[in-house]
Amino acid sequence: MSFIDLRGRVSVVTGASRGIGAAIAAELAAAGSAVALLDVDLPAAEKTAAKIANDAGLPMRAYGVDMRDAAAVDVAIKAVAADFGGIDHLVNNAGVQHISSIAEFPIEAWQRVMQIDLDGVFFATKAAWPFLVARKRGRIVNVASVQGIIASEFKPAYVAAKHGVVGLTRASALEGASANITANAICPGAVMTDLVRNQAADLARSYGGGISEEEALARAFLAAMPTQRFIEPIEVAQLSVFLCTDAARSITGAAISIDGGWSAH
Repeated sequence: MSFIDLRGRVSVVTGASRGIGAAIAAELAAAGSAVALLDVDLPAAEKTAAKIANDAGLPMRAYGVDMRDAAAVDVAIKAVAADFGGIDHLVNNAGVQHISSIAEFPIEAWQRVMQIDLDGVFFATKAAWPFLVARKRGRIVNVASVQGIIASEFKPAYVAAKHGVVGLTRASALEGASANITANAICPGAVMTDLVRNQAADLARSYGGGISEEEALARAFLAAMPTQRFIEPIEVAQLSVFLCTDAARSITGAAISIDGGWSAH
């Protein structure tokens, strides 16, 4: 039997309707896990869930939830546990970005990034915790960022939130050890998703000098990555699946870079 075997497990993935989250949900299903897809865009999540269910032949279900709302997150997590009979894995992937200099950074944008990217991780972790304890085996995978290890200009809220996610991951690992719960953070570099594509215009404007959006993306991301290529969502997804397996049972409290060498210099 392959060590990539999650048959009989139940996984929750936030921000799962597209991009990295959808890739993680699909790979978890391919490994045999039932998956609950949480996303603020319920119709998109339902469409993704239906496709994965068709491909994998496993139970998939979408839940609409705003990760900024602690009560709503708690309700959604409890609904997943009731619908699937428990929870084994929580993958916190939901996130947003805002590009601006510190001097011009809108307070509302700061609050939104922090609420979704950091508070939402805590809300989901807190809500899922008793269900992971009940299984006597749990896996928490937090999709942080290379920005949780180093920093870049024009992203103060995102950098602060992702550093917070790494800290929360370590705290979760310590508290979870006695309950056989692991917690790890994946720290991707530039993954070609809408989150990256949608930064192009703001980055070009922030850099000034009339550079193109393509040049702005290359300057902001590829210039920092020795591999000089964008990461594919499936790369993050496959690492997430491995961290949910029993083969990764001794990996906990780690911030694992998958960044093309970005954080190595």
